Amino acid sequence: MKDPGQLSNQELGKLFPVAIVDYCPGWPLSYLHEKRKIVAAFSAIPNFRIDHIGSTAIPGLAAKPTIDMLIQIGMEVKPETIKDALIPLHYHYIHKPDSPPPHMMFAKGYTMQGFNGQAFHAHVRYWGDWDELLFRNYLIMHPDTAREYEILKRKLAKQFRNDREAYTDGKTAFVACISQLARENLQ
Repeated sequence: MKDPGQLSNQELGKLFPVAIVDYCPGWPLSYLHEKRKIVAAFSAIPNFRIDHIGSTAIPGLAAKPTIDMLIQIGMEVKPETIKDALIPLHYHYIHKPDSPPPHMMFAKGYTMQGFNGQAFHAHVRYWGDWDELLFRNYLIMHPDTAREYEILKRKLAKQFRNDREAYTDGKTAFVACISQLARENLQ
């Protein structure tokens, strides 16, 4: 039997349809609780940082009820070390060849029967200047832009309920535009 980390995109879309829900004030606390677990599991890993990213990190914004985290690590950290730390916390490893190195993502809260408890995504990257952090910060500072994003997400979720990849692709231009605007505002 497959684990959720081995499902095809089509299988994922059927088992875990895209659903946007109203903002939950408990999301930041859930993130902090999970971050503490990861920090403890990473006790032997030097030089890492964990940030709450994605829509659940933006107060008041409707979102898929999945808490996204960006875990930045040094290039000296071996991918097996990350797997050894996260898999005992019930994360499924997902190789992401199209994502930035080390091409790793981990998901928690997914079972072959559907969601089980709070879902988490841990995106592992080497230290860098990542748009996800700029995008998050820009939306926090610009609520009108956050509302535009929410409208887009709700529309895409209806259109692509069982196609998670198409849903994500539909947000790409908006996210890229806002990330570039955020980057320009830093200068």
